[in-house]
Amino acid sequence: MAPAAWAAELQPLGSPGKFDYAWLKGAARDLAHTPYRPHGKALPRDVAALDWDQYQAIRFKPDHALWADERLRFRIRLFHLGLFFKRPVRMFELAGGQAQELAYNPAMFDYGRSGLDGARQPRDLGFAGFRVHVAPDFDRDVAAFLGASYFRAVGAERQYGLSARGLAVDTALGHDEDFPDFTDFWFERPAPGANSVVVYAMLDSPSITGAYRFAITPGELLTMEVDAALYPRRQIERLGIAACTSMFHVGENDRRTARDWRPEIHDSDGLAMHRGNGEWIWRPLVNPATLRFSSFVDKDPEGFGLMQRDRNFDHYQDDGAFYEKRPSLWVQPKGAWGEGAVQLVEIPTVDETFDNVVAFWNPAQKPQRGQELLYGYRLYWGATAPVRPALATCVATRTGIGGTVGRKPQHWSWRFVVDFAGGQLARIDPKTTTIEPVITASSGSIELKSARPLASVNGVRATFDAVPPPRSGPVTLRLFLRADGQALSETWLYEWTPPAPADRKLAPA
Repeated sequence: MAPAAWAAELQPLGSPGKFDYAWLKGAARDLAHTPYRPHGKALPRDVAALDWDQYQAIRFKPDHALWADERLRFRIRLFHLGLFFKRPVRMFELAGGQAQELAYNPAMFDYGRSGLDGARQPRDLGFAGFRVHVAPDFDRDVAAFLGASYFRAVGAERQYGLSARGLAVDTALGHDEDFPDFTDFWFERPAPGANSVVVYAMLDSPSITGAYRFAITPGELLTMEVDAALYPRRQIERLGIAACTSMFHVGENDRRTARDWRPEIHDSDGLAMHRGNGEWIWRPLVNPATLRFSSFVDKDPEGFGLMQRDRNFDHYQDDGAFYEKRPSLWVQPKGAWGEGAVQLVEIPTVDETFDNVVAFWNPAQKPQRGQELLYGYRLYWGATAPVRPALATCVATRTGIGGTVGRKPQHWSWRFVVDFAGGQLARIDPKTTTIEPVITASSGSIELKSARPLASVNGVRATFDAVPPPRSGPVTLRLFLRADGQALSETWLYEWTPPAPADRKLAPA
């Protein structure tokens, strides 16, 4: 029987049943011991045929949201099936230890000009995903779970950007990637005045199953406390924990595909890592000509994330997408994760409509069939990470042809200009203290290096030219600032692919 406080259009499907996280973990474990079966069933033809404009015309009615008739801080609105979202997801309300499935009801939706007749759809059609809304602004959502195991959230800027995934499986290997699905969600009815809402999820794929618990707390930095219990169906070559997915098309450091009038186009501009040994690393993102895979070996990482550090509108000039407001996503492990690596995948893209960057934690030991893998972590969505290095951080990376202006070049080189701000830089007197750029290259050589004050960022600009080796291939560059033997900045780490030797054209004097 549906709770009396439900909106009239929220109708139950089937009978309620007992539920808690222990039950969910047990159900996921049992599911892993059975052959994978794609969940759901074929959609009705008219739903499956919806195009982009038709799907966008379907709107959930706000007054029909879960808990809309109760004085709670949170409300849940549901996404209709269609377009890219063809696998039905079951939705349950959880109250008093009892879970009640929600039935599809056309009265929940305004179908507008979609051409879809909701009354003709089956009662067990299901939903595609959900959105979380919080008082006092119920008009805009703060988190959304939609498609496979993807989800997004916003901080104070209320601007969506990059996504997270429940799990990444076999990303950037020589065979098809496995994209797990969240097949079921349970919404725990919050207590009056509660600052968080708890959502449970079942994950399923041909490779693995999982039980998830999300405690979502909106704020200037929206926080998600995530607990995951994973049960492999087979040995997994590359498991991606706390996967972050983003887009980098054009930036100050990479204008390979710069044909647009906007100076920069990206949801994230770098991968930040706080290693287990305390070192902070900043790896600027690129849009590579070919797929690029990077692995940063670590033990018990303190955190990592895809960040949007550049928050200056003038650098983007986009008054529709507002890239300067896109959130960063910081992952903070709970407990020791052991040995493994933060891994980064960068995929070529020709425009901004494709997410082409993935970052995740990959444990050193390959998961095996029959294991239980337990991970806990926090996700922070917002303008900045909840922790920052005490050292200066990289605030911009620019690149271009090397050499000295006015002099005929004797060989081909590439200029790197890296700006640092924060930490002790603003308090150092350059007249009495020499700041040294410490630069290394995995191959080739470094020349014309310097570090000088930069008033515009109240920091220091480091510059150098990289001379590639005669052969082709990527070059790893490392840079940090030092004075009196002490590090002043985080480590800037860059993967540079010089042009082929035949394409290294010298500029005229």
